[in-house]
Amino acid sequence: MSQGGPAVSEILLRLENVGVAYHGVRRVGAGAFWAVEDVSLDLREGETLGLIGRNGAGKSTLLRVIAGILRPDRGRVVVKRPLRIQMLALGLGFVPHLSGRDNALLSGMLLGLRRRKIERCLPAIQDYSELGDFFEMPLSTYSSGMVMRLGFAVAMQSQPDVLLIDEVLGVGDAEFLKKSEGDLRQRMRSGMTCVLVSHQDSTVEELAHRAAWIEHGKLVMQDDVGAVLSAYHAA
Repeated sequence: MSQGGPAVSEILLRLENVGVAYHGVRRVGAGAFWAVEDVSLDLREGETLGLIGRNGAGKSTLLRVIAGILRPDRGRVVVKRPLRIQMLALGLGFVPHLSGRDNALLSGMLLGLRRRKIERCLPAIQDYSELGDFFEMPLSTYSSGMVMRLGFAVAMQSQPDVLLIDEVLGVGDAEFLKKSEGDLRQRMRSGMTCVLVSHQDSTVEELAHRAAWIEHGKLVMQDDVGAVLSAYHAA
């Protein structure tokens, strides 16, 4: 998908000089460690933005800022209109002692969906997740692949405006990955807006319209996918 951008190019969300201090430091001094520092990015409707960078570069922190989980210590996040933003990361937003059913219900409600609508979607979520009887069991009994299945099933049914994917596409069994990635590609082609974090070049090349390279919490480069990956690997 890197050969061209989305047909619709309205800016949905803008990061303006965003900075996040390490571990929620209240007073930021000269010696503070910044997980994210002075990052400015636009996220356009219908596009998939790939975030690349080494472990600890600040990618996951940046996703949490976009999701509204973290509030920046500097800069601001400008949202053009009310958005339902969902983040897919292992275990994020799930409660270990609750069942898969209750976690699916809670996740949908946190996205702003009415309880009645989510309840109608629960059979489809259970079916898509392929969890069987585990859907009624506590999340503490799940493997990482099962948690990913549940999160993906909720995302496919709740249809968020923006989907943030943090290194979950390589988790789980091959058959479910094939199904979920195929459905994700279809949603992307239909105009769903995504931010994708992956260490797999092939995934970013296939799914993303643009890429941004984050290093030591700073934005090094944003451009078409091929150019960013080439610069990243040459560094």
